[in-house]
Amino acid sequence: MISRRNIRVKVMQLLYMIEAADSTNTFQHPVQTLEKQMDKSRELFVYLIYFIAEVARYAETSAQKRASKNLPSTADLNVNIKIAGNDFIWNLLENKGYQQCLEKDHPEKLVDKELVSKVYKALSESPTYQIYITEDSRDKGKEREIIRLIFSELMLPNENFISHIEEHFNNWDDDAEMMEQLVLTYIQKPKSVQFNEIMSPDKWEFAKTLLKTAIDKKEYCAELIKPKLKNWDAERIAQLDMVLMRMGLCELLYFDTIPTKVTINEYIDLAKEYSTAQSGQFVNGILDNIHKELVAEGKIQKVSFK
Repeated sequence: MISRRNIRVKVMQLLYMIEAADSTNTFQHPVQTLEKQMDKSRELFVYLIYFIAEVARYAETSAQKRASKNLPSTADLNVNIKIAGNDFIWNLLENKGYQQCLEKDHPEKLVDKELVSKVYKALSESPTYQIYITEDSRDKGKEREIIRLIFSELMLPNENFISHIEEHFNNWDDDAEMMEQLVLTYIQKPKSVQFNEIMSPDKWEFAKTLLKTAIDKKEYCAELIKPKLKNWDAERIAQLDMVLMRMGLCELLYFDTIPTKVTINEYIDLAKEYSTAQSGQFVNGILDNIHKELVAEGKIQKVSFK
């Protein structure tokens, strides 16, 4: 499932786009925009899983092609298709949520069969695969590992595959890290991910509330931030830093079940990863300063579940 950190990144990206928009009319319905972006992420996730499955299932296609040659060799007639019966593939094909997504998204219309063939060829030539097909057992750990190899070692580092993904999914650059985590989580623990609902209702509530609050409380957050900037010109501070500090303040003030330490650390990490080299330290200093004042004034009330 999509984590809260993934959600924060999505909200951050949308708020940044809203700030950078030329017209105030560009994002009249931000929650609907966020929902569409989340749905695009779901479609991308489904396609990545579909492509993995197609590579594994290509073993049968390859075997049929080789056996149908005019003069097939002994090797052509004895292609090992063990991976086509991989436990991961069978469970995937029986997954009702996955089947519903196939009917809805039609990933088969996007798939590049030649690319599938090339990735399978690279797989079949790998030493790990050669060992895998010689073993008679269906060890679950090894079944998952060979699927992970397809994704992590043959798809993600493949420039042709990434170009293929970017051609069909303009959200790849924004979602790449999240997708890698999500796919690897699904490979390891299939039951932990729901295809039709990669974000649970409580996570969606968090996402839309964070977005709406950050928009509604923009002016109030600016009033808290500007006095702490000292010699900094608010207009010259990285726009993304301002967005992150605003989101952080909204969590501190209006999300009473999220510990303050968790909030501050999350936004420091996001600033380090997505903004400038100095942003992590800068965001840390401002949020920590405001947090201390708000606590002293009794404006931060958190719920403890200890």
